[in-house]
Amino acid sequence: MWIQRLLKACVTVTSVNNHTSTQHTGLPPGVTLYLASSSVYRRELLERLALPFDCHSPDIDEQRLVGEDPNDYVQRLAKEKARTVASANATAWVIGSDQTAVLGDDILGKPGTEANAVKQLKACAGKTVRFLTSLCLWTPDQVQLMVDTTEVEFRDLNEHEIRRYVAREQPLNCAGSFKVEGYGISLFKAVRSHDPSALIGLPLIALCQQLRRAGAQLP
Repeated sequence: MWIQRLLKACVTVTSVNNHTSTQHTGLPPGVTLYLASSSVYRRELLERLALPFDCHSPDIDEQRLVGEDPNDYVQRLAKEKARTVASANATAWVIGSDQTAVLGDDILGKPGTEANAVKQLKACAGKTVRFLTSLCLWTPDQVQLMVDTTEVEFRDLNEHEIRRYVAREQPLNCAGSFKVEGYGISLFKAVRSHDPSALIGLPLIALCQQLRRAGAQLP
């Protein structure tokens, strides 16, 4: 009899705890969170925060304006992505982000082909590249916007190393022609950043700050 009572009590406690955990999302009541991106990397990063969210990929013109400063460029794209998704979801919170790589005065886009990836990495070898990752949190009450700067110092790479890396990891859709979350880390001499997640595509430390200012509970 006492075993049955103990089992019944355990079931009751478990049910209450499960109910509580499903009710507490970290977001204010009635808020829906959207990630304005189709990036697998950004989605996986946002999942670390254990917040419920949906992904919507905005259709915007990502062409850089003539003479546009790289910082202004990535901020404009992050804000435009968030604004586009928010325009169809007036009460939602929307996260927009963008990233670009800057070598000297030149912006490095996504290579698209193996030949372009090899060319980019040859240009980066032995040099320091700045990665600018913008972040926008668009809510009905406010728009928060920032840029994280990460400096990546590349090793003195030879052509054989570069071609071997590109063939192995195929970083054709990544600005700078590498995947830091994968084998790309082997290309570096040093990384200097305030937020290690920014280089992958979404600065989570800054995002947590923005979400808390908007009214979310993290942790």
